[in-house]
Amino acid sequence: MLIIQRILTLPPFSNGIRMITREIIEAIPEIRELDCGMLNIFLQHTSASITINENADSDVQKDIQMALGKMIPDTLPYKHTLEGQDDMPAHLKSSVMGVSVNVPIGQGRLLLGTWQGIYLCEHRCSTHKRSIVLTAFGKKAK
Repeated sequence: MLIIQRILTLPPFSNGIRMITREIIEAIPEIRELDCGMLNIFLQHTSASITINENADSDVQKDIQMALGKMIPDTLPYKHTLEGQDDMPAHLKSSVMGVSVNVPIGQGRLLLGTWQGIYLCEHRCSTHKRSIVLTAFGKKAK
């Protein structure tokens, strides 16, 4: 059994959905050593989220962001405004989307579907560095 854990710190970017699959794979190359396992991707923040979704058509990310904005508008009379007007809606979007995903590992690679990518969803308007804990574990290839 091999267990690897790394913290990946992503450069800041503002509100939007950004594919981070390549950064994750580059941050934990030992995945290639695993015949069968799991990668847990955990975001250490409460105003952003992690999701797996369509990687071929960028309109999907735009539509997700638009729909989240309609479901959780910035204009409600939120009480928590100490960190800005966009902070509470960002917390709600993070709660809806989630801060972690698991991806199976097989034969040294992530077993994402053909049209799947891993995305960081930044829900704040201002830019923030985001840290992600990557924990891969599994049976080593022979």
